[in-house]
Amino acid sequence: MPKVLISDKMDPQAAQIFRDRGVEVDEITGKTPDELKAMIGEYDGLAIRSSTKVTKEILDAATNLKVIGRAGIGVDNVDIPYASSKGVVVMNTPFGNSITTAEHAIALMFALARQLPEADASTQAGKWEKNRFMGVEVTGKTLGLIGAGNIGSIVASRALGLKMKVVAFDPFLTPERAVEMGVEKATLEELLAKADFITLHTPLTDQTRNILSRENIAKCKKGVRIINCARGGLIDEAALKDALDSGHVAGAALDVFAEEPAKASPLFGTPNFISTPHLGASTNEAQVNVALQVAEQLSDYLMTGGVTNALNMPSLSAEEAPKLKPYMALAEKLGSLIGQLEGEGIQGVSIEVEGHAAELNQKPITAAVLAGLMRVYSDTVNMVNAPYLAKERGLDVREVRHDREGDYQTLVRVTVKGKQGERSVAGSLFGHAQPRLVELYGIKVEADLDDTMLYIVNQDAPGFIGRLGTALGAADVNIGTFHLGRRDQGGEAVLLLSVDGTVDKAVVDDICKLSGVKDVKLLRFA
Repeated sequence: MPKVLISDKMDPQAAQIFRDRGVEVDEITGKTPDELKAMIGEYDGLAIRSSTKVTKEILDAATNLKVIGRAGIGVDNVDIPYASSKGVVVMNTPFGNSITTAEHAIALMFALARQLPEADASTQAGKWEKNRFMGVEVTGKTLGLIGAGNIGSIVASRALGLKMKVVAFDPFLTPERAVEMGVEKATLEELLAKADFITLHTPLTDQTRNILSRENIAKCKKGVRIINCARGGLIDEAALKDALDSGHVAGAALDVFAEEPAKASPLFGTPNFISTPHLGASTNEAQVNVALQVAEQLSDYLMTGGVTNALNMPSLSAEEAPKLKPYMALAEKLGSLIGQLEGEGIQGVSIEVEGHAAELNQKPITAAVLAGLMRVYSDTVNMVNAPYLAKERGLDVREVRHDREGDYQTLVRVTVKGKQGERSVAGSLFGHAQPRLVELYGIKVEADLDDTMLYIVNQDAPGFIGRLGTALGAADVNIGTFHLGRRDQGGEAVLLLSVDGTVDKAVVDDICKLSGVKDVKLLRFA
């Protein structure tokens, strides 16, 4: 039974979901890094919020860890590159607090439009400054949306319901999607010039850091109001303060800051500035939703292999996982086979699928090929860290999907570019479940890829099989299965033998000495 640790406070329903799915769970919160490090080694999964910091040191101690689930969107507290190198899947729950965050952005927009915090403070201080707080309507105004993903699209729909016009800047927003959302697709400069209100809903990357820089704030329409409920660091806070002081920006509301907890922002105390302490996801409904989602996602992965909202491997739904499992087993064996045959000189790999395989999600198949292939370089490789290891070694990876019909109902072909040029292996599924090799370096050969096998290239000539059997018998090695293929009569032949006994280097050396033998390799698929 897999075992999960919940290390941050979550709704108790999350623990019950784990138990209902057959996963053992411990709820142990508030531990120091050293305490977490001492206990993490016994767990297969880790469910966290923002308090637990999953560092390199924690990951090194997590010898059994397979998956980390963040109940929420941000994963700044997880060392994702190092988790990937350790073969640990990292998931988040990007949709559980989408509505909550979008509503907070809308709430801040209204608070800015009507100066609600200052009016509240003034009134409760015994003043009645009705003429001081002259607001603006949002109806008919233009909302500039920087980031039109999940949360941004919800904000857009709410704004359209308020009879606002919405212009959106997002490099990934297609014209078709813009029409579907009811927004105008714009460049960043066009948005800055048009928007009466600007709200940000984009992740913090090298491309988006300080996207509202001093220069871009200066390009904004005079009197603009700016809201950020996405990530700190998207706005130059010092430049924003200057723009508020000058009146170029009429108001700003930030739920997130470049440094959090924010205790000394240059914006604090600035007129027409509203701040909240990262409350975007802080509703009862959102807290329950993300806790339930992370429990479901981790349970699916540990019990069925389903991968949802992973940040470092392809998604694979719980429904897809059983269908893809035999294809992934085939792909991993093909990758392992050609990796062992070619050694460390591989420069590129192409994964081709056709037939039934072409109708499936190809990303997990590619990851499985790389997992098998990369075992030449590491004995701890898996589907999570294999793509990273391939990238680290400069391996060029290509995916090809064919609509054509071939000799087999389904086919996976792996072609590598190495020291001897391009060479390929191909396999199919027999009975829709049993992985089988059907082609090896252009030679038709049908073979099950068993735990221990011998690959032998020899000159096709009478008497060779007898000599080989005698040599293996003398070494007390029993032949399990025997698969033979050849290019032409009397030409080059290939033998794949599964063997039951121990095969050491001395046995391989003896086979190499047999007349007609060109190459011998011991293969392991366990």
